[in-house]
This record gives sequence, structure tokens and C-alpha cells, in this order.
Amino acid sequence: MNKDIGSKIKELRTRKKMTLKDLSEKTGLSTGFLSQLERGLTSIATDSLEKIAEAVEVDLSYFFGGYTKNRSSIIRSYEKEVFQIINGRFIHYHLTNNTGENSILPRLIELLPINCDEDISPYAHEGEEFVYVLEGTLTLFLNNEQFELFPGDSAHYSSAMVHNWANYTNKLVRLIVASAPNPFKE
Repeated sequence: MNKDIGSKIKELRTRKKMTLKDLSEKTGLSTGFLSQLERGLTSIATDSLEKIAEAVEVDLSYFFGGYTKNRSSIIRSYEKEVFQIINGRFIHYHLTNNTGENSILPRLIELLPINCDEDISPYAHEGEEFVYVLEGTLTLFLNNEQFELFPGDSAHYSSAMVHNWANYTNKLVRLIVASAPNPFKE
């Protein structure tokens, strides 16, 4: 995986006509470290990788896509990989190897805590969603109402209703989400 991430960084850096020194100045990471990283000789922390993603103008998830080698219908717990990290707080794991083939997209989502004063903007889109809380207390905003969902609670709603989620606690929230239509369906 280090080699894959390193080669993606080098490809993006050269495409943007950046030198290792340029990338070093933008990220605060040493040129020696970046050189080793590009050659797959060292690993990188997520926060440092996020700095690189910003410098080369890609989403952090760019570095994690395309690792699923197994096309089976089964994903073992030890095979689960991070698909996407949004705003440094929402960690998405796909629960299917066939993201482009199915009508429903099942995911495990982990929500890190946020400040209660932070503004959460509900939004609407096409489709429907099913949410099942595994751990923690999820705050669900649904049609201008606020609900607290606890482990074992679920919600199933049309995505055309304005909605959003938040974690206003000091503990991790883990939930299963199944949504349709699947935005990755080919």
C-alpha cells in the first residue's frame, strides 16, 4: 500500500510540475521523507497525507481508491478498507466489493465528535437511505426536526427530505448506512 500511495503522490507531483522541494515547502514535510515515501520505503500518517492531498489539490480519498482485489460477494472484517474521509470527521468504509454493480450502496460510517455549536446544514437529494446505529449516539436531522438515535435504533427515509447527521458526543459513533441509488453504479 505504501508503494501505491507513493507512486500516486509522485504522479500527481510531476503532473503539476512540482519538485520535491516545492512539495516540501507546501506541506512542511522534508524532501528526504517525501522521496522515501514516493519510493514506497516509508509509511505516512493520515494528517501528513492530508497535507499532501491539499498541496496537489486532490481529496484524501484519492490515495485509497482501487485497492479491492477481491471481487467476491464476501468481505471479511480484516479486509475492510477506508474508502473516503470527509472533513476529517466522517470515515467511510464500503461493505461491498461490487460498488459499480449493485443498486444499493451499503457502508459503515464512523463519525468523530464535533462541537455542538457547529452549524449542520441539512440537504436533500434523490433516493432513499437506511441508517442503523451500532455504537454511540447519533443526532439525525430530518425535515427540520432533530432526533437522538442510540445503538440498535434505525431510520429509513426518502433522501428527498432534508437531512443530515452529527455526533455531538465525545465518543465515536458507528453506523451502517444503505442508500439508493448507488452513485457508483456503472
